[in-house]
Amino acid sequence: MAKSKPTASTAPKARRPAPLALVKNDPWLAPYEPVLRRRQARLQARIEEIEKYHGSLAQYATAHQQLGLYHDATRGGYVYREWAPGAEALFLIGDFNQWDRQAHPLRRLEFGVWEVFLPDAEYKNRLTHGSLYKVHVVTAGGGKDRLPATLRRAVQNEQTKDFAGQVWQPETPFAWTDQKFKIAAAVMEPLIYEAHVGMATEEGRVGTYREFAENILPRIEAGGYNVVQLMAVMEHPYYGSFGYHVANLFAASSRFGTPEDLKFLINEAHRRGIAVLLDIVHSHAVKNEAEGLANFDGSGNLYFHRGDRGNHPGWDSKLFDYGRDEVQRFLLSNLRFWLEEYHFDGFRFDGVTSMLYHHHGEGVAFVGYDNYFGPGADEDAILYLQLATTLAHELKKGSLLIAEDMSGLPGLCRPIKEGGVGFDYRLAMGIPDFWIKLLKHTPDEHWPLGELWHTLSNRRAGEKTVAYAESHDQALVGDKTLAHWLFDAGIYTHMQAGDPDPGAARALALHKLIRLLTLSVGGEAYLTFIGNEFGHPEWVDFPREGNGWSYQFARRQWSLSENPDLKFHQLGAFDKALVQMARGQHLLAAGPATLLKHDEENKVLVYERGGLVFVVNLHIEKSLTDYRFWVTQEGQYRVVLSSDNSRFGGFDRTDEGFVYETFEHQLSLYVPSRVALVLARA
Repeated sequence: MAKSKPTASTAPKARRPAPLALVKNDPWLAPYEPVLRRRQARLQARIEEIEKYHGSLAQYATAHQQLGLYHDATRGGYVYREWAPGAEALFLIGDFNQWDRQAHPLRRLEFGVWEVFLPDAEYKNRLTHGSLYKVHVVTAGGGKDRLPATLRRAVQNEQTKDFAGQVWQPETPFAWTDQKFKIAAAVMEPLIYEAHVGMATEEGRVGTYREFAENILPRIEAGGYNVVQLMAVMEHPYYGSFGYHVANLFAASSRFGTPEDLKFLINEAHRRGIAVLLDIVHSHAVKNEAEGLANFDGSGNLYFHRGDRGNHPGWDSKLFDYGRDEVQRFLLSNLRFWLEEYHFDGFRFDGVTSMLYHHHGEGVAFVGYDNYFGPGADEDAILYLQLATTLAHELKKGSLLIAEDMSGLPGLCRPIKEGGVGFDYRLAMGIPDFWIKLLKHTPDEHWPLGELWHTLSNRRAGEKTVAYAESHDQALVGDKTLAHWLFDAGIYTHMQAGDPDPGAARALALHKLIRLLTLSVGGEAYLTFIGNEFGHPEWVDFPREGNGWSYQFARRQWSLSENPDLKFHQLGAFDKALVQMARGQHLLAAGPATLLKHDEENKVLVYERGGLVFVVNLHIEKSLTDYRFWVTQEGQYRVVLSSDNSRFGGFDRTDEGFVYETFEHQLSLYVPSRVALVLARA
């Protein structure tokens, strides 16, 4: 007997997939779930394609092992390969052949790759450690001497200022001793010290990797920071660019020393229990043709988009074409290189907002979800970032990935399986902007505590943020550091520890309170910029024509922090106590802060986090006697940190040895003006 066909009413309905975890946590994302699923599907298809042709994502990210100049022991000589499909001819030139632009032509292979082989029998004594070289690229527009794309080391001629590649094959490879270093602690509670190696000396010159390792790492360790974030490591032709106009993505800047010197720095950091992040720039690259990748093969769009789309409107730089297979591979290989060759523990990705959107975030107010998922989104860049976070976490378990994004893209810092992009943290860029705006435009007595609390505590649930009062952005010339905004001219005239100047006393107090509020409320990680922890008196301005090529403002005056007779020393002592308190109490690993009392009239905020109670009096003059507030746990409490301690430039107006006891879930304290008290259960 024939079975009857099911009717429309009896046929089983296709089950809808469960909502993505990202959408479950934020129902406002429901209309955009199809976009999130398309992104997941595109990533999965891309990974399957990569695995089909390359075996794995990790194996795909090995362009740096196949391109460039390297010694092949099996073949018995040097191999040089370059990807330049639009070029008419390539020639390897250098001191080994007296820079003869015709002597060593490359032959064209498949997929636009060119190659030349130099056997040891002929070149062993001519192409050696320290030899200089370039590639001469001939295009329809003529011939130019260029630096290879995957160059490992570039050095600058002191006389001509030109850069050349340098063979780097030391007889004895660097001996790593960091095998037992674990980054788990730093990933759980990142306390990040953002630093620039070149400006880390007190002298007016360029500092070195070795000097940083020997002189600055001990300071970072003593200050309680467990992560150092290194800027300007990727080679850049103009020192004053702060390292953000990168030319050679695989080369550690030679102005700070050798590759072994950088490895020594990272190895020493690991010995001290400090993780090291690379401030990586994949958002754009320098437009210089002599040093960089621009128009490498004459096609105008080898690594970068063609025409106007390839130029960043605000940065005077070139924009990568993330949709091109070879560009994806080049950038992913770059991540693998820094993780494996130099043992970096992760990356702070610069300019992520610029990558995420075709408009690069310029002139756009992100006021609704359409801004994140509409036609302005650059889906190729999002795919690249998903590949990048997948690769980094796969290659180095626990690697720390931070996104510099001001747009607030939902899911940026959630796992890809949930619908996210895969970063671990995003920078809380609104916090430093808020502090500067407050100091510039609002008198102290009118500080809006509700807006202050909202700015510090408002972040996407489940997405971790790096809170900071100021980074290098706020320290650059054209702006002022917080210390400079607060002290103004007094930073040069009223910094003696015993100077009673009321303006300096106000500045000292607020500098401490701003940092305490930012660290304790603002996120799950905390960052400071080199020298700002002790209120460095000056901005950052690198040598340039406009300042007479001076190093006056491209250095750090450590002696100020070491002099106990100065307020700089007191600020540094408070920062150290604050950071060590946060580490000891595992504050950043705790949940978000809970507001217990918002007292606009008396300018007081009381809140809890990680079992600690914070009482912050921002009133300009009113000290509060018998100030009462509710706490969630009854018992005895003691002060574990007071910003009013004389060690920190305070006036010792509170008895830090006193034990406070709750009465009907309330505490009663004396809270001086412009003072923060941190209490713990006794």
